[in-house]
Amino acid sequence: MLKSRERIATILVDFLSINIAFVLFYLIRMHMDGSIALADVPLLMSTGAAFFYWLIVFAFFGLYRLWYEQSRIDEVLTIFRATLSGVLFLFFLNAPGSLPLQAGPHSRFFILGYWVILVAFVTIGRLALRAAQRRLLLAGIGLKNTLIVGWAEKAFQLYDMVQNNPALGHKIIGFIRMEQKKTMPRSKPESYKGIPVIGYLDTLSDIIVQKQIRSVLIGLDSTHHKALMEIIHRCDSPNVHVRIMPDLYDIVSGQARISSIYGLPLMEVHPELLKTWESFAKRFLDLLTSLSILILTLPLWMIIAAMIKLNSHGPVLYRQIRVGKDGRHFKMLKFRSMKTDAEKHTGPVWAGRNDPRVTKVGRFLRRTHLDELPQFLNVVKGDMSLVGPRPERPFFVEKLSKEIPLYKHRHRVKPGITGWAQVKYKYDENIEDVRNKIKYDLFYIENNSWRLDLKILFNTVYVMVAGKGHT
Repeated sequence: MLKSRERIATILVDFLSINIAFVLFYLIRMHMDGSIALADVPLLMSTGAAFFYWLIVFAFFGLYRLWYEQSRIDEVLTIFRATLSGVLFLFFLNAPGSLPLQAGPHSRFFILGYWVILVAFVTIGRLALRAAQRRLLLAGIGLKNTLIVGWAEKAFQLYDMVQNNPALGHKIIGFIRMEQKKTMPRSKPESYKGIPVIGYLDTLSDIIVQKQIRSVLIGLDSTHHKALMEIIHRCDSPNVHVRIMPDLYDIVSGQARISSIYGLPLMEVHPELLKTWESFAKRFLDLLTSLSILILTLPLWMIIAAMIKLNSHGPVLYRQIRVGKDGRHFKMLKFRSMKTDAEKHTGPVWAGRNDPRVTKVGRFLRRTHLDELPQFLNVVKGDMSLVGPRPERPFFVEKLSKEIPLYKHRHRVKPGITGWAQVKYKYDENIEDVRNKIKYDLFYIENNSWRLDLKILFNTVYVMVAGKGHT
């Protein structure tokens, strides 16, 4: 809810800044060039078109991320790059149209002038908004409930640094000791500068839920570094940001990025590695490819449906609840490849090689991966992507998350029809296979890029053509 309000406030400020800049430019242009009259260019229509254009450009450059995740200088530089790119597009387009930006013999000169005005007003608007947000935080409004993990000098230094930088928006609820609660003798309450110890390592997950924690800061001495992965595992929630002191970087190399805001150096664990433009490109590729495949394979759908019906009783499509991004459940679609009562007596189990529950047609569909064709509908809907970790059933997610550290980290990205694990490893047949494949999934998440997605897609085509699917 807080994230939504912040983004709405930013969009409203941009709306005012962009429209004021446009109207000012409009009036200056009319004054300098008498060839344009109010009747020639509907002002309301023009300002609306300009705002939606820049809204798309700003979103593409990541200007609607949470404001405290970047410094003011970084934000201003991003505004500069975004507006410059947007104006250059108009500059080279330079086609006659209804906007005063594109009319008249000196339109390119006027576009440059518009850019200067736009940069000035958007920058002023953003800086004014950040100043207002900072004042609210200093007044205690909009703070994020925060825990500090550690109970030693390093944790105390971290607390002092946070308190000296109130604009970061942290409200320290308490400290978490590294010991297990059951091993600690009863003693009088402990606190540092009025902030108490409110839990232990084995109670961390429960405290995050109970206290509605949104940020966890880790300040550990070298003696506790080995426990870092367990801490991250207990904090593995899409709503919780985890940051660590810089000297822990070598332990989570590849999973952290530095964040030095207001002079406070911290490193974010499990950041979003995809750039904003890559996220747009990934979704565009998902939609373009999925819609194309669904249209081209429509005759094949009818053939497969007839084969399934002739071979066994039951529905053509099989719907199964899977766990998606941020732990959300969705119904994944597949062409049915098993008997309708496949798990009636066993409950949820993995499909094994030469599984007797698989029908004759189903065996062919699995080997050629045609059973997964309906999942392109899940991609269009937005539940899945072309590339990502394969989604698992809730029963197995709960089971595996207790046995495999960081298993739920897979839910930080959309699940995929194919993935790095699918092109590099065989199907899951037992817990050991899952342990091995999670390494590939984590590699994909930590090295997530549009280029890697394309590589996986090409490898998937090879796997399908070579007939290396599950039988």
